[in-house]
Amino acid sequence: MIKETLANWRSSHLGRLLSESLRKQGWLYGVAMVAMIVVAATTAGTAWMMENIVNAMTTPEMKSQVYLIAAAVVGLFLSKAVASYIQSIFLARAGNRIIAVQQERLYNKLLKRGVGFFAETESSNLLMRVTHGAQAARRLIDVMVTSFVRDALTLVGLIFVMIYQEPVLSILFFFVGPVALLSVRYILKGVRSIMQSEMKALSEIIKVLQETSAGIRVIKVFALEDNMTDRMNGAIRSVEKRANSISRLQSIASPLMELLAGVAIAGVLIISTLDITGGEPTSAGQLMSFITALLMAYEPAKRLSKMRVVIETALVPVGMMFELLDQEDPMVESVNPEKLKSGPGEIRLNNVTFGYQGEQKVIRDMNLTFEAGKTTALVGQSGGGKSTIFGLIMRFYDPDQGKVEIDGQNLVDVSFASLRRKISYVGQDTFLFSTTVMENLRFARPGATDEEVIEAAKAAHADVFISQLPNGYDTQVGENGAFLSGGQKQRLAIARAILRNAEILLLDEATSALDAESEALVKAALDKLTENVTTIVIAHRLSTVLQADTIMVVQDGEVIEQGNLDALIEHNGTFRQLFDQQFKLPGS
Repeated sequence: MIKETLANWRSSHLGRLLSESLRKQGWLYGVAMVAMIVVAATTAGTAWMMENIVNAMTTPEMKSQVYLIAAAVVGLFLSKAVASYIQSIFLARAGNRIIAVQQERLYNKLLKRGVGFFAETESSNLLMRVTHGAQAARRLIDVMVTSFVRDALTLVGLIFVMIYQEPVLSILFFFVGPVALLSVRYILKGVRSIMQSEMKALSEIIKVLQETSAGIRVIKVFALEDNMTDRMNGAIRSVEKRANSISRLQSIASPLMELLAGVAIAGVLIISTLDITGGEPTSAGQLMSFITALLMAYEPAKRLSKMRVVIETALVPVGMMFELLDQEDPMVESVNPEKLKSGPGEIRLNNVTFGYQGEQKVIRDMNLTFEAGKTTALVGQSGGGKSTIFGLIMRFYDPDQGKVEIDGQNLVDVSFASLRRKISYVGQDTFLFSTTVMENLRFARPGATDEEVIEAAKAAHADVFISQLPNGYDTQVGENGAFLSGGQKQRLAIARAILRNAEILLLDEATSALDAESEALVKAALDKLTENVTTIVIAHRLSTVLQADTIMVVQDGEVIEQGNLDALIEHNGTFRQLFDQQFKLPGS
């Protein structure tokens, strides 16, 4: 029974967090706990010393001990001050380390998630888990350690002083304690559900801010300011309402404890005037020591009474954090992954069937070969499975059936790093990091020199506009390239692909954001880039793929036609219809 209880505790969020954190930051918490024990001992010692202080001031025969008692008081408070400083420093270091460790774990976990996870999960939800979850973990451990070590030991020490000095009067204190605990237990009932609602409202605030930043042009064009204001105000008012509810519940403990402390002190004063025991009268020093201990017991008792409220509040974001950490990684390397060998770059899809989670199959029993060193174009209506083929080649997903091979090696057996080094990609939705032009280009090959980066930019015909930027290659591009046009961003993406110099090149509408002049320039750069490189191009504008070695028409997860331009035109099938739609003049 005890083992089962212990196992359940360890598996709980609270038990798991404590066991992991104390194991990793044990020495920091150990030093802080020793300092807390000293703080607790000196606090109880302060109440104990009140008897000697009062007696030395009121008893003539103890006048000679005044200096000794004064020195003891200074030593006591000095010890408490030093211990309090050490406690704060080491507790802060341990707490900051916990935040850093948890945020590192969460971010590493996010990087291992599949591409589909980010499509299905709102970024505001992830921000809540990474930031609030880690902060709540630190807050939870801090309150547990300080409550169970410093506050509990301080309270025990002060109760000992009270019982030693006035055993009869201490009985009243033991009546007050249970009443306070029962009151706090009643307070706890609504805290967790309120906190869960507050976390959802906070996530909504973050989401509205992100949508405002990313979609400000749409908001302005469609005059959605009032709509967005209403959404934000609603979320803010929801957080405010729930925060007020939690504050109200947390605040009840303090006045409740103050009232009970006042009743206890009043009772002590009344009872102290009565000769209840009929024994030797209590000295002024003893009574003062007892009252001091009783008054000093108020603060640790109050913190202990509020501890459960803080724990319940922090457990919600901590639970969200562990929920993310405990999710299984959809894409994992094999136990002993192979390195993808250097080769010509032939890609094969063998009997591949694939469907996104909860959806019907996007690709059905597909067999394809992308010849090494050749350019293959994928054309067809949207939703046919072209981008999914790219995702399978880059191993964003694994096929439900069949296998994807590069030069005869199954991608499931190779390491992610060796696979990704072999591939360069340019998509229609170009992403740029919020840093300089130079750094954005260098992400393709971190070891590249400035000269190599500039040569790649020239090859992509990006050097002309980069040179005109305020600080050239050192110009900040803004969040996702906010300071650049769509065509400029796409030319930078092509420059990255050129700098990458990989054996396989994947182009997904790579020239869709370019004007006619820029497209002609970039097409010339791509013609040079694709020489002797296995290139797969997705394009809806057929003008960009007419020179491809092979053109494949993908429809409903199947390749329904393939061949070179002349063969497909002569076949007079689906490709011919697409060709005529884009190139045949009206009336011809």
